Amino acid sequence: MGIQKNATAVAMGLFDGVHLGHRKVLETAYQQKKNGLIPSAFTFHAKMAEQKQSKWIYPTNTKLWMLENDCGMEQILAVPFEEVCGMSGEEFVRQILCEQLHASYLCCGNDFRFGKNAGWNVHDLQKFGKIYGFSVEIVDDVQIDGITVSSTEIRKLLKEGNLEKANILLGEPYLILQEVTHGAQLGRTIGFPTVNQLFEGGQLIPAYGVYASFTRTPEGWFPSITNIGRKPTVHYMGMPLAETYIDGFSGDLYGEKLQVILLHFIRPEQKFSSVNELTAQMQKDLKACRQISKSFHYSDT
Repeated sequence: MGIQKNATAVAMGLFDGVHLGHRKVLETAYQQKKNGLIPSAFTFHAKMAEQKQSKWIYPTNTKLWMLENDCGMEQILAVPFEEVCGMSGEEFVRQILCEQLHASYLCCGNDFRFGKNAGWNVHDLQKFGKIYGFSVEIVDDVQIDGITVSSTEIRKLLKEGNLEKANILLGEPYLILQEVTHGAQLGRTIGFPTVNQLFEGGQLIPAYGVYASFTRTPEGWFPSITNIGRKPTVHYMGMPLAETYIDGFSGDLYGEKLQVILLHFIRPEQKFSSVNELTAQMQKDLKACRQISKSFHYSDT
């Protein structure tokens, strides 16, 4: 019997960090492309994580961008959790996996649950597969240095400012992918023009402080300094944001959806007694950033 037209290999999960554990599931689905299946992902809008009283690592738009651009998913179904949370396990399988996704092959982590009150598990999924004609592969956890890669562990590391270890578990540097918004424009007056990007409600914010970073502009990648926090020296409505000075770049980036990747935590956020003191510290931060950036190379090729 041949493969049905539009049949898919579906990776299933919240994928809120698209970390190495998630990527193993996604790669398992992608490998089915050689068998004529469309590599696909089923996921929830990240609001689900907020309901579970934890913060998600990446907001939905960033996650979807990574699933497509980093992981090769050609078809992605991201549903609001409230649309499926009342379904029985069989309704979910029939309506979502079969009728919408045309699933021929499914893969997920061993803790994946579905249906009302998360009442069905991966073994139930395998039983449904025998009824509805799809195969199910359960993907083992990924361990690094004896630590199981998980969103919970990465959240803890990001909140601690342990960026290097978080980046190892993520598999790529932590990414900020948000539109550039207008700020107070103080940086222009002290020789450090910056771009501002707001975090989304419900998103975990990495430790407040200054990071060595790289930023992708329309002219390519540039080393940069990123401050995450609430701007204690200059009031900015109390909203956490990422403020980035791009070393060696000049141009208008307002409205651009900018990629900023964090490489190294330099120091905690602090309040300065004057703008002059802030400027002097930024000079020190820039010197540290330039030194750190020598170990990293980013390009579009």
